[in-house]
Amino acid sequence: MGGFGLIVIGDEILSGKRQDKHFAKVVDLLAERGLQLSWAEFAGDDPRRLTASLRRSFAGEDIVFSCGGIGATPDDHTRQCAGAALGLPLQLHPEGRRHIEERIRETAREAGREPDFAAPDNLQRLKMAEFPQGAVLIPNPYNRIPGFSIMQGEAPHHFVPGFPVMAWPMIAWVLDTHYAHLFHREPYAERALLVYEQAEAALTPLMERLQREYEGARVFSLPSVGDAQTRRHIELGVKGKPDAVAAAYAAMCAELDKLEAEYRPL
Repeated sequence: MGGFGLIVIGDEILSGKRQDKHFAKVVDLLAERGLQLSWAEFAGDDPRRLTASLRRSFAGEDIVFSCGGIGATPDDHTRQCAGAALGLPLQLHPEGRRHIEERIRETAREAGREPDFAAPDNLQRLKMAEFPQGAVLIPNPYNRIPGFSIMQGEAPHHFVPGFPVMAWPMIAWVLDTHYAHLFHREPYAERALLVYEQAEAALTPLMERLQREYEGARVFSLPSVGDAQTRRHIELGVKGKPDAVAAAYAAMCAELDKLEAEYRPL
């Protein structure tokens, strides 16, 4: 099994009508458990493109979270595209149906009436429990309308709504239920500093040497041209196995001292 991937679905994200909030939160949810996000992508509501994207991710080896498009309105295609990507038919999930009917019953009684399960709007709601054959439910603590997981193969996929209030606890539940054995499995450390008024090219030989000499540590650099609050600088650091990171960081500081570079640890 590989890493973790994220797909955020919705034309409203690509058009700028809404700003994505899932990426940062998923990074945090994984980090709390000693895990990291390997990749992320945004997809619109075009069924052809979405099916192609899911077909590629299902063919990989990563655990994938998908946010958005699992409702039952005309612009929701994720359930159908997931089935098409795998060549699986959609089926009304019995337990999913029960959850939705419970929600219909609650909503009706809150309005002071008995539920009419045969009403067109309620029949439409049941489509939200039509998942690819063999899907496993993801419970939704907000309104009980579930998401679903496809666990077959090397690339498990977990599909949740686009609403953060629903999606985030559902993703946390999936991680804690299915992947607790992966938590904090590999010790990890990160050390970084700000180097002022240095060209990135001038520091590249140092970065290359550190990357070559300290196995288990990865060097990174994030240059900034500066603004009204700070001068031009480079965030320079190492991340990976704690022992390797400590040694590489010490060597980096020593070399910066030799260069008489101005820097500040973060």
